Amino acid sequence: MKNIVIALGGNALQEAGKPATAEAQLEVVESTAKYIADIIENGYNIVVAHGNGPQVGRLVIQNEYASAVTPAMPFDVCGAMSQGMIGYHIQQGLSKVLRSRGINTPVATVVTQVVVDKNDPKFQNPSKPIGPFYSEEEAKAIADEKGYTMKEDAGRGWRRVVASPMPVEIVELEAVRCLVDNGFIAISVGGGGIPVIRNEEGNLEGVAAVIDKDLASERLAEDLDADALVILTAVEKVSINFKKPDQKDLDTLTVAEAKQYMAEGHFAPGSMLPKIEAAVKFVESKPGRKAIITSLDKAAEALAGTAGTTIA
Repeated sequence: MKNIVIALGGNALQEAGKPATAEAQLEVVESTAKYIADIIENGYNIVVAHGNGPQVGRLVIQNEYASAVTPAMPFDVCGAMSQGMIGYHIQQGLSKVLRSRGINTPVATVVTQVVVDKNDPKFQNPSKPIGPFYSEEEAKAIADEKGYTMKEDAGRGWRRVVASPMPVEIVELEAVRCLVDNGFIAISVGGGGIPVIRNEEGNLEGVAAVIDKDLASERLAEDLDADALVILTAVEKVSINFKKPDQKDLDTLTVAEAKQYMAEGHFAPGSMLPKIEAAVKFVESKPGRKAIITSLDKAAEALAGTAGTTIA
């Protein structure tokens, strides 16, 4: 039996064009759970990681708009809220699908903190946009009032931006390991984990940041000594010359090829690039490990070697 970490992309939690309601999200998660159940039925032990981009953004908006009525929660707390909400839906959806197939494996979410380096240079250059759009005038007023960093976002307005530091340590790693060792399906590092730093006393403090969920999933897979890291996204295969006439889909990638294509700028930052970075880091961490990047509906086939892109 092989141990794998599955990193779910945004399309596994929310469908484009559907309302952003709890009911709609649970419906999408149940569909997603069928593909995860196929993998479990094929004999794999799995740990699930996931993104939280749209969900945490909406929580931030809710907090900002309701701040005249009830105090707005800081960003790290909104991240914890999104972990609990999405984990709850995955627990419900996956348990329902597994029971329908006669599988009674328990599913549990670990609200996960991830330590980042307070001296990470990315704190000096916040780049990850979160929350609602504002006019330039509103943005400057918010920056003056709250000390937020506000930047113009692709001609659509001004938004708060936060840092995206590298994950260093998963605080609840042993709790996740305990669940896995005792037959649970664990859900962890949701949204990349709640970013925390260690202060002078050695205690943890939440910070306003977003850890890339693919890099956090890699950290989790490495620390759990997983055999494979499976990163699920909107496309079946990694491509070079993406959306160009000479687009080439890749069945396999060596680490050397991946590094060359990254250097040549084939993968978009914030999209495919962090997935390739995570895959390369995991494969390099120990001989025999492999990473797979593919779409949700091709995940089981990709693990069998008949779909997706395998990095080894």
